[in-house]
Amino acid sequence: MTPAQIGEAPAVVKIAGRSPLAQLLHALNQPLTGLQCSMEVALAGSRTPEQYRQGLRDGLALTERMRTLVEAIREVADSPDTNRLDENGNPNLNETTDFAAILRETVNDLKPVAESKAIRMEMELDCSFILVVRAGRQRLCGIVFRLLDSVLSLAAEGSTMKIGTVKTGAGAAQSGDWLRILWEANEEARQPSSRPELGLLVAQAGFERCGAEWQRMWDGKQETLSIRLPGISRKNS
Repeated sequence: MTPAQIGEAPAVVKIAGRSPLAQLLHALNQPLTGLQCSMEVALAGSRTPEQYRQGLRDGLALTERMRTLVEAIREVADSPDTNRLDENGNPNLNETTDFAAILRETVNDLKPVAESKAIRMEMELDCSFILVVRAGRQRLCGIVFRLLDSVLSLAAEGSTMKIGTVKTGAGAAQSGDWLRILWEANEEARQPSSRPELGLLVAQAGFERCGAEWQRMWDGKQETLSIRLPGISRKNS
């Protein structure tokens, strides 16, 4: 199976209506409840030594899941706003970053990772295309790296990952320019509390803090992620 084209419409919305932090807190409830039940069962009556050992192993696994989720929650909660504010509390319009340049740099940085998994990264972005975003470069670099690194971890070995931009509407470019990423999912990494899935939630929180719109969709194994950043000016040099 190969990814659809960048300009094609995805089929089914996967996640909608909940913030990344809300999703993480919801995910934390399951292992927490499981750990409580495991402890209650251990105290309910006499058990064999092996049953106690198995209960401890199960409890450690649940604790590890909770620790991973808490790390992601802390990262989202402690993440600073990407946009800096001036003394009057307004966005600092002098703080701009070439988003397309960061995207290209990050793709190049992650090529060795992609090659190790036999994943082909296709950048469908014209070399003259510039996306200027009102945001700090350092913070944006971290968000883009977390995004693409997580997608690579979620992609099936030997598959193709496509990255490009889509203009979905007529008129002002600011209302229609989207970054779109398509890939074939690795079912094992697709588990809700896996590290790459949590990494995507952290990236989503980072983008949304700078006012981005985030849409993740899927059709079978085909995943599509679309991101629109506000305050983007479209230029062709």
